[in-house]
Amino acid sequence: MAFNGEFQHAMDEKGRLIMPARFREALGAHYMMAKGMEHCIFVYTMEEWGRLEEKLNALNVFNKKIRDFKRRFFSGSSECETDKQGRIHMNQELRSYAGLNKDVYIVGAGEHIEIWDKAAWEQYRDGLDVEYEGLAEELFL
Repeated sequence: MAFNGEFQHAMDEKGRLIMPARFREALGAHYMMAKGMEHCIFVYTMEEWGRLEEKLNALNVFNKKIRDFKRRFFSGSSECETDKQGRIHMNQELRSYAGLNKDVYIVGAGEHIEIWDKAAWEQYRDGLDVEYEGLAEELFL
């Protein structure tokens, strides 16, 4: 499944967040969360996580940049599950990394989902809007 769309939600004080129903169904009962790029949280299905692990583990372990990336990426990840109320729980380390407080955006990003602080996403999205046409031209021509 390709995840798409953006949804604004509120996270409670315990770091629980209701995932949009169609995302929740696609994620299944267990999924992986990791520190993403630009200080957001990446969320993967177990199937997609397995594909990503295979790609990362196929890289040259004798390259320091690869070792550094893998250490940071895997150490900042955790397996998670949805509770009976349809909420996901983000641990404090992930919330701190992404600067998440109460208001967040849940964003479909193709093969994964991203969870952003509301203000950070709006600022980042506005910057992308300015470059959107140029990016399309550069990537597809």
